[in-house]
Amino acid sequence: MKSLFDPQQSEAFIERIKHLAPMSEAKWGGMSVSQMMAHLQVPLNLALDNLEIKPNKWITFLLGKRAKRNFLADERPFEKNIPTFKQARIKEARQFEPEREKLIALIKAYQAGGPNNITKKPHPFFGEMTPQDWDILQTKHIDHHLRQFGV
Repeated sequence: MKSLFDPQQSEAFIERIKHLAPMSEAKWGGMSVSQMMAHLQVPLNLALDNLEIKPNKWITFLLGKRAKRNFLADERPFEKNIPTFKQARIKEARQFEPEREKLIALIKAYQAGGPNNITKKPHPFFGEMTPQDWDILQTKHIDHHLRQFGV
């Protein structure tokens, strides 16, 4: 399975990001390319413990654990148009180059820090996560949105 902890694989994601352009159009969904790059930063910041979102314990208990198993079970890509938590919904316009630079910097920080740099706090929807769980989620999520924009 692919991993952002692997230097070659994280660099391959960065190269894909470098192929995006301000006018890149989504194959599905309603985000612009700049909004998508800002959106990807939210879960990376969660994983790196740069952002805290209080979990809803009832939602996590009722839905999160089952959803986590489904999302992390295998290498199948995420389905199109999956809902996201409100803090990751980017509605305002964003500037392309600053968002791309921030996203690349976060991927580099994630890779350089490795599993020991990943938060011990629960995911706001999925609940308790190991560093490997976070890595699978990040890797599949980034791949999902890069495919959304054709790179």
